Formats: sequence, C-alpha cells, structure tokens
Amino acid sequence: MTKGRTDSLPMRIGILGSGKGSNAQSIFNAIGEGKLRAEVVCVLSDVEDAGILDRARRQGVPACFISAAPFKTKLDGEAEEAYIRTLVEYGANTVVLAGFMRMIKAGMLAAFPNRILNIHPSLLPAFPGMASWKQALDYGAKVAGCTVHLVDGGMDTGPILVQKAVPVLEDDTPETLHARIQIQEHIAYPEALALVAGDAVSFLGRRVVIGRARDEQGANP
Repeated sequence: MTKGRTDSLPMRIGILGSGKGSNAQSIFNAIGEGKLRAEVVCVLSDVEDAGILDRARRQGVPACFISAAPFKTKLDGEAEEAYIRTLVEYGANTVVLAGFMRMIKAGMLAAFPNRILNIHPSLLPAFPGMASWKQALDYGAKVAGCTVHLVDGGMDTGPILVQKAVPVLEDDTPETLHARIQIQEHIAYPEALALVAGDAVSFLGRRVVIGRARDEQGANP
C-alpha cells in the first residue's frame, strides 16, 4: 500500500495493537476468504516487538512502531498526532483497536468520527476494564462473551455493534474461559466490520441501529 492512495476498497482499515494480534489475524483471514470487503492499509503498535507487527509484515501490510511516550495508559499529545498523521498518510478511513492497551482521546475521535471500533472480552456493559473474563468468573456469572463496539470517550462505553455469548462452565479457569471467548472474538470482529463496510449501521441518538434505513425496508411505503 502506497501512502496517500485512496482508490481501493471503500473500507480502508488501520489496525492499532499492543500484543500478539490474533484479532488482527482474524480480519486478515476474513478479507482473504472474501467475507469482508475491506483492505488493511497499515498496522501500528506502541510496542516495538509486538507480535501484531510480525503478523502484518507476513501479510505484506505496512507495520510501524510509534512510541506513545510519555503516557502509559492513553494515546494523547504528540503521540496521538503521530498516529493520526500515519493513519491518514496510509489512507485509513476506519480504525480498528485490536488489543491496543491505551485509551483513545478526543483528537483521534474527531479525526475518525464513528469509525473507530474496539473489541472487549465481556458482554458489555457488564465487566468493563481489565481481565473481564476473570471478573465474570469471580462474580459467578453463568454467561460471558465479547462485544464489538464503537469507541467514544469512555472506557468500554461506546455503542454496541455485535455481541457473542459464551457459557461459563463449572470447571472453567480464567485461562480456559478466555480461550473460548477469543474464539468468538475472531468471529465477531469481522462480522461487525462487515456491517460497517456495508453501510448497515445507523444511529438513533446514541443507539446503534443495525440494518438499512426504514424506508429501504418498506416501512414507509
């Protein structure tokens, strides 16, 4: 992908991640299998040796380490500007957070309004924050899962696009439950992106409406 090119598929994804990148791989796979009409134009990480960068390079996708210092838990200031600038240079119009361990702030939200997605390993609004599968297990929940949502200024508070439920088994450990949730994550993220790519997402106030406009569905003859 050449910087600045915008003549490819309508959804041009920039992925941000801090870890191994299994959700990024699920997106690469969905595109390769024809399940998602999109192009990943770049992968950016705040961790220099993150596995997600290696995954991107194996796909032939530009992969960049961009330091987020001096902040530890958010993307802000000059670092935020660098991320936005790089995403724009590669022609991204959709931002996917795939294990990106930083809060997104106002500058990025303004640059990509309603086009930043995140996945969280719980059925939001239950168990936001860190290690939510462990939270669910400690609480005694009978059902856990994952949520793909649009990003707003809060922690795991944005409008929900897709959710997948996972039963909590009697003999589950945090590791076994998390592993089963991740299987569903790899289904949910491409599914949510396909909805956005197909213009199947609209808004009623803060609430997301999935599907075509009412008049297109014959509701207004």
